[in-house]
Amino acid sequence: MQMTNNLEPTAEKFLHLMDRLRRLGPGTAPPKEANISPSLLALIEYTASNPGCGIQAMAGGLKLSTPTVSIGVRQLEELGFITRQPDPQDGRAVHLFLTLTGQELQQSTHEFRCQKFERLLTGLTTRERTTLLDLLERAIHYVENEEQGDTKQ
Repeated sequence: MQMTNNLEPTAEKFLHLMDRLRRLGPGTAPPKEANISPSLLALIEYTASNPGCGIQAMAGGLKLSTPTVSIGVRQLEELGFITRQPDPQDGRAVHLFLTLTGQELQQSTHEFRCQKFERLLTGLTTRERTTLLDLLERAIHYVENEEQGDTKQ
């Protein structure tokens, strides 16, 4: 892929920083303790934020294929992290909820991530934190709008 506006060095630096960021953190991340992949953890996070969602809604929300989500949900169900409840109006549809074990994993993962980012932001002043987060929000917002075909800022 050809970089525009001579952003290749910036992109390389950003990727390197994201790599270093992934390696930061206290102890072992909960996914390793639970023997669960980051992709399955994403399904747990989505279910925690959207209790009662269906597989199609989850696939759309995570921009994944329905079969991929269905397989992941089945694995999480077998591991005891997610439960399916039938939709009373549509016998083919199900609603997904975290089990108590799934809720505990999601909570410990959230705490781990908060500790990681608190540690990262501790070295910055309040103003620098605000600037960093505002710039990241602005960059993400731009890409989200671009994906929707609206690049007016």
